[in-house]
Amino acid sequence: MQPQQFHPDQWFIAGHGPRYEQLYRHLSKAIAAGDLAQATQLPPERDLAELAQVSRVTVRKAVAQLVADGVLDQRRGAGTFVRPVRSRTEPYLSKLLSFTEYMLHRGKTPTSSVINQGIFYPTPDEQLALGLSAADRVARIERLRAADGIAMAVEWSSLPQDILPDPASVGASLYDLLRANGTAPARAVQRIKAVSLPATEAGLLNLPEGAAVLRIDRTGFLGSGRPIEFTRGLYHSDIYDFVAELRLEANL
Repeated sequence: MQPQQFHPDQWFIAGHGPRYEQLYRHLSKAIAAGDLAQATQLPPERDLAELAQVSRVTVRKAVAQLVADGVLDQRRGAGTFVRPVRSRTEPYLSKLLSFTEYMLHRGKTPTSSVINQGIFYPTPDEQLALGLSAADRVARIERLRAADGIAMAVEWSSLPQDILPDPASVGASLYDLLRANGTAPARAVQRIKAVSLPATEAGLLNLPEGAAVLRIDRTGFLGSGRPIEFTRGLYHSDIYDFVAELRLEANL
């Protein structure tokens, strides 16, 4: 990656979120595209701040996020390096990231195709997850998610209408839009189970009807505790892994 690629002209867009988030996304994409190859050392914090024309705190926050995502490796006394890309998709369960961010962090190129979108009356599951009444409205988006041209998931995302008045405004990443609007979830609860693939989704995912897939239901909450996102997805189980780190409590 050439020094000019760190210049704000290459990554900063006014109104598209805090600088550290935009720099974070820019570096993620650079790693995914190979512009920052495996084992490449990043410029020191001070130099990177000068190149990006931001404060060292901004650089530190962006880099810390990439380290937490497992994309960068900080070695004491040596510097910060790009980690080798995992051969399979292994999003950590403790990280609240969008599908787009998951794929970028694993060196894949994500794409989305909208199957259906609009404003609807909520289903019973949506009412329960989002705390809505039957008379309320939800913005719902059904999307086919792919990585490197391979269909990987079908996702249905539902949000209260006041959080997402116009479903058509969602671009590649729903979370990017929510962050820009200041309504991104601060935490989420996910439930994962194996299910048999229905016929309609089997055609979309190029799998036989009844094939075993992962179903993930995620409810996202604002810092205030209000639920504002309910996403249900069916995922290719042979190319989509989930990894959780578990710790034994010291007093047990």
